Amino acid sequence: MKPQIHKYQLKLTKKTMSKRVKTILVCALCALAFACKSNQGYKTHNDELHWSYQGETGPEHWAEFEKDSDCGGKHQSPINIISTDATVDNTLKDLDTHYATNTKIHEVVNNGHSIQYNFEPGDYLNYKGDKYELKQIHFHEASEHTIDGIRYPMVIHMVHVSDNNQFVVLAVMVKEGQNSEPFTFLESYLPLKTGQTKTIDASFDLNKNLPNNKGYYNYIGSLTTPPCTEGVNWFVFKNPITVSLKQVKELQKLMPLNNYRNEQPLNDRVVKQTK
Repeated sequence: MKPQIHKYQLKLTKKTMSKRVKTILVCALCALAFACKSNQGYKTHNDELHWSYQGETGPEHWAEFEKDSDCGGKHQSPINIISTDATVDNTLKDLDTHYATNTKIHEVVNNGHSIQYNFEPGDYLNYKGDKYELKQIHFHEASEHTIDGIRYPMVIHMVHVSDNNQFVVLAVMVKEGQNSEPFTFLESYLPLKTGQTKTIDASFDLNKNLPNNKGYYNYIGSLTTPPCTEGVNWFVFKNPITVSLKQVKELQKLMPLNNYRNEQPLNDRVVKQTK
C-alpha cells in the first residue's frame, strides 16, 4: 500500500528542492566568477603574449608566472656597466664577424614586444672555436643595458645561436643624430600591425649598422625576455651609432612603450672590456 502524501508536504518538498537547486546554481556561478577573476591579468603559459612590459605581467613579475624560466636567476641581463669597474682584458680581440654586404633578410615581424628582422642562413661570427649563426635582430626603446647609468634612446640586439643552442648577443647602442641609411632601408617595410609578418627577401649590408669603433664590454648574462635563459655571452659596444629622431619615432610607434627590462644585479660576475 502506497504511503499517503499530504498536499502540504508535497508543496513543502517542491519548495525545498527548488531552494536546493538555486543554492547549487549560485555556488557554481560564484566558483566560475572566482576562477575568471583569478586569471585576469595573468595570461597562461600557453598564451601567445603571456608576458609584457607593464603591470601584473611586467618584468617585476616574470619570475612569478614563468615557472620554468631562468627569470629569477642570479646571472640575469641587462645590467648597468660601470666603465671604471670593468676589467681591461688584453686577450679580448676584435669580434670575428662574417657579415656579407648582401646579407639576406627573410622577413620582418611585429611580435607584440618588438620589431624583429629574421635572417636567412649565411651570416655568422666565430667565438672560441664555435660558429654562431645570425638569426635575427630586434629593437628595444630605450636601451636595456646602461653604461655608467646612461640609457640610450634605442638599442639593436643581434642574436646569434650555435649548433648546440648557445647564445651570443651583440648590443649596438643608438643615439639621436644624423639620418641612417640602413635604418631607412629597414623601416621601408614598416608599419606592421601586432602579429603581422611581412616577407622581405632582400639584401642588406649589416656592417653599416655597426659602430666604426668596435671596442666592447663583455660578460655572461641572460636573454632579456622570458624564458631569460642564462649563459648568454653579451658583447655591448662602447660607442653608439646615430639615427634621426624621425627614425626613432617610426619604430617607437610600433613597439610597446618602454619595452626594456629593468637593471639586474651583477652579483658575482665580472665585466671585461677591450683596451
